[in-house]
Formats: sequence, structure tokens, C-alpha cells
Amino acid sequence: MRIARDRQLDGLRAIAVTMVLYGHFFAADSSYWGHIGVRLFFVLSGFLITRLLLDARQNAGFAPATALKSFYARRALRIFPPYFAVLGIVWLIDLESSKTVLAWHALYVSNLWYALQDAWTPWVLCHTWSLSIEEQFYVVWPLIVLIAPRRSIAAICIGVIVCSIAYRFYWPFTGEPSLARDLLPPASMDALVSGALLAAYRSENAAWPQWAKFSLMPLLSASVVLFWLRPATLTPMLEWLGWIGLEVFPLLPLTMLVGNCSRGLGGYLGRLTELPPLTALGRISYGVYLYHAIVLALAVKAQPWIPVNVSEQGLGRFLVAGAATLLIASISWLAFEQPLNALKRHFPYVRPRATGAVPVLTNAGDRIGGRHAKYPAYRPEALSSRKSFRTSDLH
Repeated sequence: MRIARDRQLDGLRAIAVTMVLYGHFFAADSSYWGHIGVRLFFVLSGFLITRLLLDARQNAGFAPATALKSFYARRALRIFPPYFAVLGIVWLIDLESSKTVLAWHALYVSNLWYALQDAWTPWVLCHTWSLSIEEQFYVVWPLIVLIAPRRSIAAICIGVIVCSIAYRFYWPFTGEPSLARDLLPPASMDALVSGALLAAYRSENAAWPQWAKFSLMPLLSASVVLFWLRPATLTPMLEWLGWIGLEVFPLLPLTMLVGNCSRGLGGYLGRLTELPPLTALGRISYGVYLYHAIVLALAVKAQPWIPVNVSEQGLGRFLVAGAATLLIASISWLAFEQPLNALKRHFPYVRPRATGAVPVLTNAGDRIGGRHAKYPAYRPEALSSRKSFRTSDLH
């Protein structure tokens, strides 16, 4: 039953957002933990929206225009209200003098702003880069899934993934890496479309191909080795190769993890991902990600009144800023996001026939953002330069 299996996807979402919080609040080297968290979010998002749209295509009452309008209406209800509420708060208190650049964030081109500046200024909104990537993905991808011949979707996915990986080879020709390397859309399309390819493949095939089974452990092992080598001083060429490996090698393991949980992972891991605290955290993970940077900025400002150190990475910051983030995200979900989500019932992906014989598709997956490989830890001194919940309810 999909509802039961999707609880495990909520668990994965909770794990991903915990990696983001750990990277941004605790780890001395904050970069890669948050990056892996957002890559997992991207795979989840690509899988869930593609699965939803393919389900709509299989319905006898499918009409591309209806499905497309419903997709964007439901996305707007889920994403826009809390996002623009955050921008409104930032505007009112003008955190880090952000007013002058809010238009970039309001138009979901934050990633382009930071790429052009090649600097994380203002820091308090730099986590919105991944939200912009996803919105840019949503503009194009539903059109492809709903209009392209069904037999061509998997091939399109493979082509996009290959192009995304090929994009990474431009670095040696630029002399040195910049934020554009990670923030332009091609850098994230491999993760998003790997999830989409999973949805296209698993809708017709129950088993993993042999090459995926045989590749899983070598890719996991290579990822661990490269992660261990990250602090080492390397030549520019080795650094570039290591970066490509850390981007590409985890893709298959992350995709297989999402695929296994989407069908119901057994054993201890399956039960772990269905633990109520994890599924509850997964439910509010969009808010956790959306609010956490602002909560951190305000906590640092309030340091004189906080008995533990929140101005630097560490346990104090993780406990105080993390707890405040969870509290605010929970309130946002209960009082703000969940009531708005209930309105999505007015936007089914397939309209029922007059007889009511055709089921109405209203389910989908969720999304969220995270961080990327050069996302810095927050340091103030740097700033001066229904009854049962379903994963489908999140879409």
C-alpha cells in the first residue's frame, strides 16, 4: 500500500533535513553534510513529482492541460505561502540589509544571484538557492512528463543526466572553481532527474537491473574514501576529480535508497525510517529548511541573552537553534501550511467523469531544499564582508 510505504519516504526526508541542520549548526566543516542532504531531497523530489504525473497519464480521464494546471496550483499552495512569509519577515526586519536583493529571491533566481556575486551575501537567504533550482525544474519538467511520448521519458532522463555530468567538466577551463560551478541549474539536474528516471523505470519494472546491484557497494565505498580525503591538500586536478566523484558516485546509492523505501524497505532500516519522530520531522521538513537560517541569524543576534555559545558551530548552536527551528516549523505546519494543503483537494490531476467511475488523482510527493558543497558556516564576522498523514499530502 503506497500510504504505508510513503511513511518511509518521510523518514528519508527527516534524515536529509537532519543532515542539513548538522552541517549548518554543528559540523566544523559544514559544507558536505548539507550538500548530501539536499542531493537526497532532489532525488526524492524528482521521483515523487514524476511518479505523480505518470500516474495521472495512466488514468482514462487524463488531460494534459488539467494535470498541468493542477500541478502548478498545488505547487503554489504548498510552496509559496511559507516562502513569501519568510521573505516578508526578512523585509520587515531587514536582516543583513537584504531588502535590496529580495526581488531575486521572490522571482526564484537566488541561485543566479549568488553565482553572479560569487559570494554568499546576504548569508541569511543563501539557502534559497536550492528552492530556486527546484522551481526552475518545475517550470519545465512537468511539460516533458505530460507531453512527451511515454516510451521516451526514460531516454530523456538519461540524456539530461549525461549532460549534467558533462557540465562538471568545464571547471578546468575556467582556471578555478566558483559558486557558479554548483549553483547553475545543470549542476543539480542529475540528482533531480535521477529521481525522475527512478519513477519512470520502477513504474514498469519491479527489480533493479544487475548493473545497479553490482555497482552499489563500489560506489558507496568510493564515496566514503573521497569524503575522508576531502580535508587533504590536493593538486587542482585531483581536487576537481574528487569533487566530480563526490557529486556523481552517491547518485546511484541515493536513488536506490529512495526506490527501496518507495516500495517498502524491510528489516531494521525499514522500521527505523517509519519511527513516528522521524516521520513527524519529515512532515515539517520544508519549514525546517526554510526557517533554519533565519532562526540561526536571530539566535546569534540574541547571544548576550543565551547562556550557551550559539555564535559558533557546535553543540550549543545545534541544540538551541535546532530546537527553535523545530518549534517554529511545527507551528507553521499546524497553523499555516496544513490548512492550505487541504485546499489542494480542489485541484485533482484528473477530473472525474460524470459517473464518478474514474478515480481522482490528488497525490504526489514533496520537495525541499538543502545546501551545497561551498555553503559556509554562519559566522557573524563574515557577514560584514486529513486524519492520517500521507507523503502525498505534501504535494
